[in-house]
Amino acid sequence: MTDTLPQGATIGILGGGQLGRMLSVAASRLGYRCHVYDPGANPPAGDVAAQVTTAAWGDDAALRAFAASVDVITFEFENIPTATLDLLEAEKPIRPNRRALAVSQDRLSEKHFLRDLGLTTAPFAPVSDAASMSDAVAQIGAPAIVKTRRMGYDGKGQARVTSSEDGPAAFEAMQGAEAILEGFVTFSHEVSVIAARGLDGSVAAYDPGENLHEDGILRRTTVPARLTGSQRADAVLLAGRILNALEYVGVMGVELFVTPHGLVVNEIAPRVHNSGHWTQNGCTVDQFEQHIRAITGLPLGDGTRYADVVMDNLIGNDMDRVPGLLAERDVALHLYGKPERRAGRKMGHVNRIVGRD
Repeated sequence: MTDTLPQGATIGILGGGQLGRMLSVAASRLGYRCHVYDPGANPPAGDVAAQVTTAAWGDDAALRAFAASVDVITFEFENIPTATLDLLEAEKPIRPNRRALAVSQDRLSEKHFLRDLGLTTAPFAPVSDAASMSDAVAQIGAPAIVKTRRMGYDGKGQARVTSSEDGPAAFEAMQGAEAILEGFVTFSHEVSVIAARGLDGSVAAYDPGENLHEDGILRRTTVPARLTGSQRADAVLLAGRILNALEYVGVMGVELFVTPHGLVVNEIAPRVHNSGHWTQNGCTVDQFEQHIRAITGLPLGDGTRYADVVMDNLIGNDMDRVPGLLAERDVALHLYGKPERRAGRKMGHVNRIVGRD
């Protein structure tokens, strides 16, 4: 374990949202300090991290000072400018690696990567102008959905195409950004696998969770998911193939559609994932500790599930439910410390134990 970071080392985290907050808590339990870099003032992770830098992604001096203060760098979201990563990578190791980011940052690159691995995805075609939009709709058909190739999340940066007549308006909604048209997949439900790969190449995966979305935002994850034994094994093996192909280090979320013909990969997220929050109260080693273990060179933990869990996101005015939730049995509340409620804003989550193994 020559690559293991010693106790007291500092982990740099790009992004100070709720994922950075929970990573910081997990790191502290393992004896590490965290330094968070975020352009926004008073990020949620700032309440628990040892140090916070508030500066723009393009502030070279601040980035160099940040890199000098840490031993390894990770991130809580994918949409970090390339120039920022170029500067930081010259100073300290970034885990997961840049290839994983490059693949996941561009939906078209991601689809090609998955197809090259022999995995099934939704049908897709690139869109760069009105003519290619028309060609894509003719090729893929409708209904379909057009998405920006970069920067979209939680249902943002996308528009539905219900017929060929919707193509021009959907393209205009992209506001000139390069896009991709994806055909609809007929599926019974969506699941996700949270899996990790260590510095030594070892892989560990959690039980797949079943996801429910509302308005493009994850509302609920239920574990165990409705899967046959073979589907469960296929989902875990599929995630492992992706991790190994990328020589990945850290935790990844792999979203899948369950169809009558097999599992279809929707997308990958090279970070700890909202649908893995259930692990905080369903496993001895949760996804956040697992990520810290991976990027610091520690052995991966046992992700065996010891309880059935339903995770619900608390979004916007769901915060009104907090007093009642605190009074319930077998409920664990995780709040993010965000001062302002907004529609569609994730304010916290709750893990409800619904059965024990």
